[in-house]
Amino acid sequence: MSFAALRALHASIGSAIDDLERIYKDRSQSEPLDFPRLDEPYYATASHTPTEELAHSLNDDPAVSLASKKIVAACGHLAASVNKPWYGLMEAIQAGQLSAALRFLEAAHIVEILREAGPQGLHVKDIHRSVIELRPKTAPAPDPETFTVARLGHVLRLLATSHWLKEVGPDVFANNRRSSYIDTGKSLEQLRVQPDKKYLDTDGVAAFVGLTGDEAFKFMAYMTEWFLPDTRTGSLVLDAKGGFDSAKSGTSDAAKESAPVKYVCPFNLAFDTQLNFFPWLELPENRGRLERFGHAMTGTRQWETKEGILFGFPWSELPPDSVLVDVGGGIGSTSLTVAVAHPHVNVVVEDRPQVVDLAPSSWGPKYASLFESGRMTFRVRDLFESWKPLASGKAPDVFLIRLVLHDWMDPDSLNILRILRSAAGPNTKLLIGDMLLPFACDSEDAFVKEDSPLLPNLGFANIHGYLIDIMMMGMFGAKERTVAEMTELTRAAGWKITDIRRSPGSLWAYTTAVPV
Repeated sequence: MSFAALRALHASIGSAIDDLERIYKDRSQSEPLDFPRLDEPYYATASHTPTEELAHSLNDDPAVSLASKKIVAACGHLAASVNKPWYGLMEAIQAGQLSAALRFLEAAHIVEILREAGPQGLHVKDIHRSVIELRPKTAPAPDPETFTVARLGHVLRLLATSHWLKEVGPDVFANNRRSSYIDTGKSLEQLRVQPDKKYLDTDGVAAFVGLTGDEAFKFMAYMTEWFLPDTRTGSLVLDAKGGFDSAKSGTSDAAKESAPVKYVCPFNLAFDTQLNFFPWLELPENRGRLERFGHAMTGTRQWETKEGILFGFPWSELPPDSVLVDVGGGIGSTSLTVAVAHPHVNVVVEDRPQVVDLAPSSWGPKYASLFESGRMTFRVRDLFESWKPLASGKAPDVFLIRLVLHDWMDPDSLNILRILRSAAGPNTKLLIGDMLLPFACDSEDAFVKEDSPLLPNLGFANIHGYLIDIMMMGMFGAKERTVAEMTELTRAAGWKITDIRRSPGSLWAYTTAVPV
């Protein structure tokens, strides 16, 4: 890379900062609006001044989001260009340590501990004591020889070095703006008395950290062993207990010796199961994980601008008593937003029995009136069964299928969409909520022009979408899709895409299709 290219990236950063400053100046009200400081936590459940709330709300402004993405894209490109390759390689290949540390931060309730400690922070000895005190009474106590103050300090220092905490003094740590994003708002007393209610009435961010740091972190470690069976060595835990290659069927021992199990995806390999992820999640021993998963899906709304579902479709144009069917909608995290904002829309959420049983109680009393009125209901349905008509006999006005197709390989996704097509009326709309991934080279879907020094897909600023793409591969053998892939998939199922709505530079999209 030439010095001219480095300066072009530097100029992109400066130009985007100018854009941010202009936006914040234009939005200022009684006092000048400054960009939030990284060192200052922002707890969503706390009280804030109007200026603080306004500054925070701009995170969801499309113009702010695009300018921020340009800064992150250019900084990532610049760092990749100038960093010594060995350092960059170590940061990437050892990123699992940071993932593990973030999962521990969430599971040990350290963000909540530091919130109650305040901006002055807390010494690692006191954090250590609080972590132990908050462990459930029914769970085994941490081994004092394993979970030591010194080891905890090293984990927290990694997080501080990665800007996920702040070390305000030697071995004294406090939350910063990034770590406060994981806060559930629960008091330490609430966590002590009802640890299983940690994610109730939250934005789902902490639950998503738990899901990703637990199941996903574990199964992604086995991607190479999934692709290349010859790399499954005896050093792996599951191989030691016969998990990798011992077929679990009615065949003879000799047949088992010669017939290795074919694992659908790394998840099956890592957890030594032939079950799909969702049936596995519904096993009695995984009930806590199942509940966490439902709340984690609420957290996925962070990929969108705030209440993005409301701008992803012209809900106000629907006639009175329209019906939105949320296919595989979990606990109804997204469709609930529509039901609250548009009283003329009735919502039916469909999912598996175990999810439907949990759904209403997952919201606590907050939306009880919505459920009791019948405007939002839940019903059991398997994605691959014929669609059962509504009690009214009318066809749905909208089928919403959000973060479902990315769970399934193309043949299964095709079946899901064909079943919905068979159930659709002539005016039924299909609304798909999923990421649409651009290529990392120039293409029709590029977010930036050819003369920009940035990668056409905004590179590091959008890396989260490509990480989720591989996570879907690991969890289901599935994928996120490009616009071309989604167009072909819907066309083959009898739908035609008529509209794609997303914020500039955003991977997240709401795609509308009509029957053909």
